[in-house]
Amino acid sequence: MPEVVALRTVGQSIVAVYAIWLRELKRALRDRGQLIGGVSRPLLWVLILGIGLNPYFRGEVYGEVRFVVPYTYLQFIFPAVVALNMMYTAVQSAISVIWDREFGFLREVLVAPVPRGAVLLGKVFGGTTVALFHGALVLVLARFADVSLSPAKIVSGLGVMLLLGFALTSVGVVIANRLQSFQGFGVFANLIILPLYFLSSSIFPLDPALTRAQTVVRYPEWLVHAIEFNPMTYAVDSLRGIFIGFNQFDPRIGPIVLAAMSVVFFALAWRDFRRL
Repeated sequence: MPEVVALRTVGQSIVAVYAIWLRELKRALRDRGQLIGGVSRPLLWVLILGIGLNPYFRGEVYGEVRFVVPYTYLQFIFPAVVALNMMYTAVQSAISVIWDREFGFLREVLVAPVPRGAVLLGKVFGGTTVALFHGALVLVLARFADVSLSPAKIVSGLGVMLLLGFALTSVGVVIANRLQSFQGFGVFANLIILPLYFLSSSIFPLDPALTRAQTVVRYPEWLVHAIEFNPMTYAVDSLRGIFIGFNQFDPRIGPIVLAAMSVVFFALAWRDFRRL
């Protein structure tokens, strides 16, 4: 008898996760603004920033042509644009928590005979799926950025992107649980997204030819520390290692940091959900 009850509970949880996941997916597909942003954002970054700064990425220093990294700026920034598109989508998808709370849907779901963890998982999986889709949209521009993607690179990249999407969606849910208004969420989300992105060595490289001591001398020390302690740094670095074969850090660190980030922020989101 207890086994039957346990199986029934597991079955109800799976159905609940699927239902919430499907609802989040349908909500995203019906949001034309989100889809337009997912397409236009990488185009703007690649076409304007990538092409505009490409001639300055390799330059002459004291009469000597010096290559910071052996890639064009388009190639260097391409993995970072994948991460950027996922960041906006994953974090913004959590606004549905505020929406559902505001209009009473979340209260109705939470009183249903299913574990609250299933509701949270459905929401996080939904945001992760949408973020993964938006990240995959950027991969369409790979040939334009002169980035060669083999099936093995795509599979490995999607694995890292899946971890990144889960971690960032959990971050978004943690933010949404602590805010009461849509306006406050938008401002606070951007306050987190932009510093995380710009301090992830996404648009400029730390010179890999320098030692740790030389790097601190060459760059402001606070900037080096901010980049090194930023988890997004290792996410972007992992994607660069997969897509263009360039790593500034140990390639094993990225997946570990993303897995830890996923666990920590999902645990925080789960703690908040238990209090609702």
